[in-house]
Amino acid sequence: MTAEQNLAALQETLPVIPAPRAIYKPCLIDGKYLHVSGHVPLRDDGTRIQGKVGVDMDADEARQIARLVGLCILSTVRAKLGTLDRVKRVIKIFGMVNATPDFDRHPHVINGCSELFAQVWGEENGIGTRSAVGMGSLPDRVPVEIEAVFELKGEDEA
Repeated sequence: MTAEQNLAALQETLPVIPAPRAIYKPCLIDGKYLHVSGHVPLRDDGTRIQGKVGVDMDADEARQIARLVGLCILSTVRAKLGTLDRVKRVIKIFGMVNATPDFDRHPHVINGCSELFAQVWGEENGIGTRSAVGMGSLPDRVPVEIEAVFELKGEDEA
């Protein structure tokens, strides 16, 4: 199945991503790579989900929020490329978790996004390299921010 078919089978709705609130591009193609800027969790009305992991939510709740961030990334990728099927594979995910100093389950949280990408592109192409780190704070007190790099299919692979 294609990435678009896999996403449809998950019955997930991609959120509408608002315009950037700062000076940056949501994503940029460089040769055969698509670099996606850090994305944060958004509610259906476009407002940001806020909170600190270890105080306002536990690791499992934050994992679900990381999945939501993954959906936001997919929305940006589809808007840029027209279809998720132009992505060959995930190269790198960089996940940041706004957590208390004693919290140590950052990889568990970012798995929410990693698992989504594996479901969309399959385990071979949907799992890339990854970092999952803790932060003392993130913009607007969001609990999770994730950026990603994808390899694009060549003309002969489309």
